Formats: sequence, structure tokens, C-alpha cells
Amino acid sequence: MKKIIIFILPLFLFAAAPQLPTVNLSLTAPESPKQLVTVLNIAILMTFLVLAPSIVLVMTSFVRLLVVFGFLRQALGTPQSPPTTLLVSLSLVLTFFIMEPYAKQAYTQGIKPYMEEKIGYEEAFEKAVKPFKKFMLKNTREKDLALFFRIRKLPNPKTLDDVPLSILVPAFMISELKTAFEIGFLIFLPFLVIDMVVSSILMSLGMMMLPPVMISLPFKILVFVLVDGWNLIVQGLVESFR
Repeated sequence: MKKIIIFILPLFLFAAAPQLPTVNLSLTAPESPKQLVTVLNIAILMTFLVLAPSIVLVMTSFVRLLVVFGFLRQALGTPQSPPTTLLVSLSLVLTFFIMEPYAKQAYTQGIKPYMEEKIGYEEAFEKAVKPFKKFMLKNTREKDLALFFRIRKLPNPKTLDDVPLSILVPAFMISELKTAFEIGFLIFLPFLVIDMVVSSILMSLGMMMLPPVMISLPFKILVFVLVDGWNLIVQGLVESFR
């Protein structure tokens, strides 16, 4: 009798348990144009969230900041310190600081009116992108911009609206890389002088087997700290975008 009860009891418990809800993953056609617009807006928003890291890389000050910090780490002779994660985080924080005025303009001119249903999607996109286009155009060399116009065989633009993003973004990126390399060269110079002085002193003392980098590293760190290097580097980078 006990064996029968033990066998039947789970069946009663399963029957008494509440039924679990089912999830329907089937796709159905929209019943109205408004529902279709809502679905498309959600899809566009999800796409934007996926592409947000790439947008930060190609349309903001992030490229110049990260490359310069990488050169600084190499010039100091400390390839593992500060760690890459810390440099990327610092570059992101400074990017948000530099791009905040442009982001506010994009929100007030394009995103906010669109959320209030005062303008359409296309007009909102153009107005939201315009502040970033001004920023990129201000930091893009004419030579780089003309390069991509020649590749596409397009006439020279007369206004900001005539410059498409497909041309402005790559021109802005190569301009940022050149500017970052120029700043990196200037950063390398004082540390290179310290390495040369230490190397000359060691050679004059006959210590040719002693690596000069091992002796010059603490002096480079000491000089960088005494001149408040992080303050100077960050100040120079931020002001370079003005």
C-alpha cells in the first residue's frame, strides 16, 4: 500500500501544480501601420545600441585619446602599467566630457522633438547628427576630406549638409590618427633625451652590460610625476579639440 501511495503521490502533485505559462515566439504580420512603425522603431533602437561602441570610436574624440595614451605608456617604458583597461576607461570618460556639449545639442535639436512627435524620423536623424558632423569637420584636415571626395568622384561640398557621413567619418579617422601620432612624437622626445643621457653616462662609466632602460625608468617616472604629467597631457588633449 505504501508503495502505491509513493507512486501515485507525484501524479497528484503534478496535477495540482499551477500550469506554467507558454511563450509564443511566432512572427505575425502587423495589424496596422502604427504597429509596424513601433516595431521598426524598436528594431532601429536595438541596432543603434549594438552599434553604439563603434559610433563612439569613429565619431568622437576617443581615437585620439586612446592612441596618445598608448604612446605615453610606451614612452615611459612601462608597457603593462597603466593597464589597457584603465587607459580605455580614461579615454571613455574624457570622451564623454569633451562630447557632452555636442550630445546636448543633438538631444535638444533632434531627439527631444522626435520623442514629442514634432518632427519625423529622417529630420530628427539629420538634426541629431549635425552637431557631431560639425565636431568632426572642425577636426578633419581638408586634404583627408578631399581624398575621399576624389575617390568617390564627387564635387566639392559647399555646406555642411553636402558632406555625407560615409565620407566624413573615414576622413575624420585618418586625421585623428595623424594628429595622435604627432602628439605621440612630442611626448616621446623628453623621455628619449633621458634615455640618451643615461646611456651616455653608463657608457662613460664602462657599464655597457647594464641595460640603460632599467636605470632610466625610475628617472622618467620621477620627471613625469614632478611636472604633473597627467594634468598636462589631459589638459593638452582636451584643449586640442577646441
